[in-house]
Amino acid sequence: MLRSTALVLLALGTSSCLAHAHGHAADESNAWLNKFGPLPDLSFSGITTFARLPHHKCLEDRSKDFDIAVLGAPFDSAVSYRTGARFGPFAIRSGSRRHAPSRGYSIPWAQNPFRQGGTIVDCGDIPISPYDNVLALDQIETAYSTLLARPVASEWAKEQGGMSKIALDGKEHPRIITLGGDHTVLLPILRSLNKVYGEVSVIHFDAHIDSWNGNTYVGASTEQSKITHGSFFWKAGEEGLISNTSSIHAGIRTRLSDEEDLAYDEQVGFKLLTTEDIDDMGAAGIAKAIRDRVGDRPCYLSFDIDTIDPSMAPATGTPEPGGYTTREVKKILRGLSGLNLVGLDVVEVSPAYDTNAELTGMVAADLVQEFLNLMIKKGDRVPAVAGMKLNLGQGEAGNGEEAAHDEL
Repeated sequence: MLRSTALVLLALGTSSCLAHAHGHAADESNAWLNKFGPLPDLSFSGITTFARLPHHKCLEDRSKDFDIAVLGAPFDSAVSYRTGARFGPFAIRSGSRRHAPSRGYSIPWAQNPFRQGGTIVDCGDIPISPYDNVLALDQIETAYSTLLARPVASEWAKEQGGMSKIALDGKEHPRIITLGGDHTVLLPILRSLNKVYGEVSVIHFDAHIDSWNGNTYVGASTEQSKITHGSFFWKAGEEGLISNTSSIHAGIRTRLSDEEDLAYDEQVGFKLLTTEDIDDMGAAGIAKAIRDRVGDRPCYLSFDIDTIDPSMAPATGTPEPGGYTTREVKKILRGLSGLNLVGLDVVEVSPAYDTNAELTGMVAADLVQEFLNLMIKKGDRVPAVAGMKLNLGQGEAGNGEEAAHDEL
C-alpha cells in the first residue's frame, strides 16, 4: 500500500514538473518580442536584398504585383577579356547594404523613391545556364517578358509611370532595373521590350561602342559566337530593335581597329559623346545632348560600370583609364529626369577585381538608387539644399511609415 501511494505521488510530481516546464517553454517562446519587440536588421546583418527591399521569386510566384522590379541577370559567358560578371548582381546587392526604404531620402532629388506610392521589389536572379549561350539568352528574354506582362501593382504606376501612352497595347507595364551580368544581357532585354514598345532609343553609357560587327570577329565561326558583349548592338540593329535616329553613346574612350568602326557605329544608329566632351560641355551639357537626341521616344538606359574611371570602379572586365568620375555621372543622370524610360540596367560589375572595400559594388548600388529617382521624379528637379539654401516642401508624399533615424 505504501509503495502504491509513493508511486502515485511520484507520478503526480513528475506531471507537475513537466507541466511547469512546458509552461516555462511557452513563455520563453515569446521572450524576444516581449523584451525587445520587432527590430530592423542593421546595415551589417540580415539577408541581403537590394536596399532591403522585400524579396519575391517573381518568375514563379504570380501573387505579388509590382510597379518596379530589381532583377539580377548573372551571365558572363560572352565576354572578351575577364570573366566574373555573373557575380555582379550579388556584389551590387551587397554594395546596397546601407540603403533602405526607411532612409532613402535624396538631397539632390528632394525625394525618397521608396515612399512615393509605388511598389518596388527585388525579384532575385534569373536562373541562367552557364553552359549554353543560346539557352541563356532565351532564358533572359523569357524572364524579362514574363515580368513585363504582369499587371502593375498600383494606381501610382498609371498616374506617375505613364508608359501606357507609348506601349503598343496601350497598357501600363512594370519597369525593370537589371543588375548584370555582362553587357550581352541587353540583347534579350531589347528583344523583350520590342514586343511591348517597338523599337526603343538607347542611352548607352560605356567606355566601348559595343556595336562591332560580329561577322568580322576572328574565330567567330558560328552565329552564336558572333554575339558578344561587344557586338550585341550590331545584332540589335540588324533585328530592328533600336532606333537608328535617336540612340546615343556617352563616355566612349576605347581604342578602335580604325575609323571604319566609327562609321559603322553611326550606321547602327548612334551618335557619340566621348569622355573628353565633358571638359567642354560639362555634365549639364552632356545631359542636354542626350535629351535632345532622345526626345520623347521610348528609351532604355544601359550603364556599363566601366564608364566610370577604374580608380573609382576597378571591378570590371575591360577597364579603360580616363573615365568619368562618379560625381560627374550622377550629375548627368540627374539631368535626364522626365524621359520616357522603359527600363534601365547597370552591367559588367565583376567583383573579383574589386578592392577589399567593395568600391565598385557600392558605386553600382548608388547608381541603382539614382535610377529609381530618375524613373520616379517628374518635372523639374530642385535639390532640397543648394548653395546653403533649403528648398523644402516639394511634395514628399510618404506612405504612412515613420522615417528611421539609425546608423545607416
